Amino acid sequence: MENYVEFKNISKAFVGVQALDNISFRADGGEVCALLGENGAGKSTLLKILTGAREASSGEYFINGEKVRFTSPIEALRYGVSVIYQERQLVGDLSVTENVFMEDLYRNKLGVVNFRKSHGEMKKLINLFQMPFSPHDKVNSLSVAHQQMVEIMKAYRRNSMIIAFDEPTASLSDPEIEVLFSLIEKLKQKGKVIFYVSHRMKEIFKIADKIIILKDGCFIEEVKTSDATEDELVLKMVGRNIGDVFNNLSRNDKIGEVVLEAKGLENDYIKDVNFTLRKGEVLGFAGLVGAGRSETIRAIFGADKLNAGEIYVNGKIQKIRSPRNAILAGIGVCPEDRKEQGLVLDRSIRENLTIPILHNLAKLGVISRRNERQIARQAVEKQRIKTPSIDKVAVELSGGNQQKVILGRWLLANLRVLILDEPTKGIDVGTKAEIYQMICDLAKSGLGVIFISSELPEVVNVSDRVIVMREGRITGELKRKELSEENVLKLAMRER
Repeated sequence: MENYVEFKNISKAFVGVQALDNISFRADGGEVCALLGENGAGKSTLLKILTGAREASSGEYFINGEKVRFTSPIEALRYGVSVIYQERQLVGDLSVTENVFMEDLYRNKLGVVNFRKSHGEMKKLINLFQMPFSPHDKVNSLSVAHQQMVEIMKAYRRNSMIIAFDEPTASLSDPEIEVLFSLIEKLKQKGKVIFYVSHRMKEIFKIADKIIILKDGCFIEEVKTSDATEDELVLKMVGRNIGDVFNNLSRNDKIGEVVLEAKGLENDYIKDVNFTLRKGEVLGFAGLVGAGRSETIRAIFGADKLNAGEIYVNGKIQKIRSPRNAILAGIGVCPEDRKEQGLVLDRSIRENLTIPILHNLAKLGVISRRNERQIARQAVEKQRIKTPSIDKVAVELSGGNQQKVILGRWLLANLRVLILDEPTKGIDVGTKAEIYQMICDLAKSGLGVIFISSELPEVVNVSDRVIVMREGRITGELKRKELSEENVLKLAMRER
């Protein structure tokens, strides 16, 4: 019997927000059904309802004609429904094998875990995915990209009849993406129902058979991928024509003196890193996965220890041994993993926004909640964060609005330098356009901005200058008139 999932009149309301409004459509086995929409369109909420992580306010859904209603993700897993969420569900202190086989490690007749057999089966899976790590490796020792591949392995080995991928490639390199796509093709051939959520149009056109467009929690249209164009999809998804977002940017044309200088930075990950950043400049950092871009900013921010080198802010040497030292020196960071490193997810928008300025709001150790609320409201309005209340918990925001909270937080602090590590990862095209302009506005306000991105078009078109890295070293620098994707790639692959 052919597998299929059918949603009928699914609605979901939170306090002050209609997340889903009367959604109905069907996804068949043997095809990839892409869910497309801006952040906050309802894509992840729909998948959470399918897996029992959320309960629909009204409506029903069917699997192979049978009406189902899961009360927990475990129940859905047992039925054959798996979702790979953008936020990883891994236990860092356990091995790759223990994470992937968590529910059913191989055991002997006495119930004792047979790790030799479990590791052996895990090795087969690692070879299938063409990964370089070991079954014995602790998950927290792996890169963000490899952790994401472990998450995908978990779903693949369960042999589920329904598999949903929520931004699975956000942290992956091109070779890893190709491996994933070949595995998805195998799943299609086995008749699996596959949902695919991504903001990368190139991926949608390559992997999807049909596209369900959602906007503001409403079903807009179902289209065959072969009948669609990117411009048409963006118009239906966003409700306006984005046009050439890069040509429409209002840039800063008054770049000033050097505000940040790195001299001879070295640790276990980076070697002899030297560069300058000027006031009002957007300095891009580019390179392939493992180039050392994120490791460089972690060292500058005091998150990783430096073995050698000096950091200067406004010409004065800074002893940065912790993030606190960096913040006091006027350096802020929006990290690559906003959920794990950038936000306190179970705290409110208000609390997340005011973290770096609490000392300014306190008298005799007591925080003025009135001032805090006023400042938070102003930040929400300025950053156009979509929320019914500043007291809404950060975990309930869409990815784009979470990123705006992090940006808004640092705008409240007295910064000289702001480092943005993959600020548009997992964010829809409309919100990306807003963030590009925010980056330019930050530079126009006088901040020195470091912009790290794996998406070459944006790093080439948003930056005033680009530093290119490979294997922990700087391989070259490109000025604005020299910037092109081809020139960046040449430096990213150049041997020293």
